[in-house]
Amino acid sequence: MGIEDQQEEREVLESIFPEEITCMSQHVSDTEFRILIKLDDGRHEDDETEEEQPSIILNVQYPPNYPDEAPRLDVTQPPNAPRHQYLDIQEDKSRLLSSLTETIEENMGMAMIFTLVTVLKDSAELLITERQNAKQALADIEAAKLEEEENKKFQGEAVTRESFLAWRERFMKEMEDEEKKAMEDKELEDKKARVKKEEKKMTGKELWERGLVGKADDDEEEEDAVDIEKLKIAS
Repeated sequence: MGIEDQQEEREVLESIFPEEITCMSQHVSDTEFRILIKLDDGRHEDDETEEEQPSIILNVQYPPNYPDEAPRLDVTQPPNAPRHQYLDIQEDKSRLLSSLTETIEENMGMAMIFTLVTVLKDSAELLITERQNAKQALADIEAAKLEEEENKKFQGEAVTRESFLAWRERFMKEMEDEEKKAMEDKELEDKKARVKKEEKKMTGKELWERGLVGKADDDEEEEDAVDIEKLKIAS
């Protein structure tokens, strides 16, 4: 085992990844190589975007006793590749390599590079999906807040027991004030009507005593009474 297993695995990998696998160095081409892994970040082919699908590189070095000994691995970004908004190799390298630990332990003694490529691809795409979902969740929350604010413009204040009791107390007070004012207005009108009626029943003397008529009117009444007496005597 060892060198023969490594050579056999390399042949299989080159048949699976004819364009993606490259040697790290001409002198160590059998023990060091890298595999370009193209990721799917969930966008469709018809999406109008200039950004290409992201890619990562799995760098592999066979130790002398591989596959009985774990391979030495590293994850890098293709040269001059644009930074992806949901994947940063510098920040995410530790998490991506950690995702391979369990697979390495389960496959000790067996060729495992193809399986590691598959797991690494899934882990990177899952990381992208998680961040996409997180961003969408925040956008949904903001949209819900805006919608709630808009709906408040067309909705009245929610009625609670406390707000209803407070409104009822104000309403009853307003009704009492209006009823009291109506009664006061009616009493005032009734009083004016009584005074006017009493004025009609008063004699001239009572009117004069109350200052409701002038003294000239009273003198005229007395003169009329004298003239009547004279007429009675003359007849």
